[in-house]
Amino acid sequence: MTQNISGTAPAGTQRPPSVHARALITWLAIFPLVSIGFYAIEPFAGDWNPVARAFVLSIVVVPLAVYLVVPQLMRVYQGVRRRRS
Repeated sequence: MTQNISGTAPAGTQRPPSVHARALITWLAIFPLVSIGFYAIEPFAGDWNPVARAFVLSIVVVPLAVYLVVPQLMRVYQGVRRRRS
């Protein structure tokens, strides 16, 4: 990204979120999905090995988070940043 004379990013461009903001956004996506997922699979996977339950849950949670939830949360975050600046 190039900077103008004042040392700021050119108009119309945004810095990516900090690593801390990305970590928080990712956690905000993952935690509710995992919590809901544990309850959702309990009726049929309650007696499974915990590793098998975690494997099945991760097959569902990771794509949901990566492709649906995190992008939506990033849009919200960028909108809030835009309004604050």
